[in-house]
Amino acid sequence: MNKLSTGFIHRLCATPKITLNVASYLTSLLRSILAGEPLRRIARRRSLVLLGALCIVGTTPAEAVTTTDHLKLYLHTKIIDYKGFHCAVSIANIESRWNYQARNNSHFGLFQMKNKKVQYMNPYTQIDWWHRYLMTRYKGDACLALLHLKAKGWQ
Repeated sequence: MNKLSTGFIHRLCATPKITLNVASYLTSLLRSILAGEPLRRIARRRSLVLLGALCIVGTTPAEAVTTTDHLKLYLHTKIIDYKGFHCAVSIANIESRWNYQARNNSHFGLFQMKNKKVQYMNPYTQIDWWHRYLMTRYKGDACLALLHLKAKGWQ
């Protein structure tokens, strides 16, 4: 990206309010994609999605972005609903504090899954596996998983 376009992106998303508006737009765009809008409308908006993503990334100082931030963003792509995402983040905080190498006896990874393969996976694959488990066991509701975790006293 050249210096001119970087300056444009920073000016475009210069305030938190504008950045929040872009984030809201991206969320509504993603919902419309998931709802099955015609591809033509989606194609027209792809350039705006890219620009919005660049605004969010471009306005964040490089030292403020950590691996945990990337993992949370990836998790958010799996769980679109904010309430469900918040519950999933709480589970990861309780289970491993976002340490993908965490181990508790026979449980491994970000979400402390009981499968030895998890200990050799990268954190993104761990999120994929946990999300698949979440869809099967809790019908995709991370808040139900969090309630189960708390009801068992595994905090």
